[in-house]
Amino acid sequence: MVLFFSATGNTEFVARRCADLLGDECVDLLPKIKAGDFSEIHSEKPFIICTPIYVCEIPRFLRRFLKKISLTGNRNAYFIFTSGGYSGIAEAQAGPLCHRMKLRYMGGSNIVMPQNYIATKLYEMPSEDQIRGTLKSAVEKIPHTVETIRTGGKLKHRHIFLIEFLAIIPVAPFWSKFVMTAKRFYAKDSCVGCGKCSSVCPLNNISISNGKPVWGKSCTHCMACIENCPKDSIEYGKISEGKLRYNFRKYRSIVENGGTTEKK
Repeated sequence: MVLFFSATGNTEFVARRCADLLGDECVDLLPKIKAGDFSEIHSEKPFIICTPIYVCEIPRFLRRFLKKISLTGNRNAYFIFTSGGYSGIAEAQAGPLCHRMKLRYMGGSNIVMPQNYIATKLYEMPSEDQIRGTLKSAVEKIPHTVETIRTGGKLKHRHIFLIEFLAIIPVAPFWSKFVMTAKRFYAKDSCVGCGKCSSVCPLNNISISNGKPVWGKSCTHCMACIENCPKDSIEYGKISEGKLRYNFRKYRSIVENGGTTEKK
């Protein structure tokens, strides 16, 4: 069974493509995460957990959720990470997490997908050509990962160097607490109060008041609100102004038609 959390569609695409190739069931964890539903999920086939990478880690809220959920049946578990190019220490976190969940860790694979972190000045959002190239490469890699899972093999992850742990472990908590805040999010006058942002927030951090979204104190910078807004009405201070909004659904034609059609 394939389990996934996805904010802007990248991880969902990878998860559903894997499930299709394996003829397996695919479960979106977002409703369970929002509801705090830790009820049993049973599978006779190996569990495949698909997750994005936040601050070079498996998202903290997702780790907390997985530690509490009950997975029964098959005890083998694979992790598939989706990142903008670097999966950080996620592979090292997956093994202990599986142990905590009483699962046998069968390795992890990183699928590079288009960058979607719009709330930073550290790097620019990818161009249309870069998005196309990244998606085509991802489509080519997924079947190889799936074949290893199908045959019961172990996914081989890259070696994580000590300097990576020394850099990421102290920085990630600081970044999560002091940088990944919702203070700069706001809705422009073009907002129609549809509530999409609230419905996709995994931390239930967005409410609708007087027809406009209001952000609370909890935020994981998943970018679900800003990248899923149908009117492109959400901004993150001045950082996001004028930047391309990425959502996989806009580029579905690239993977469905070999990249020969325009984005939808």
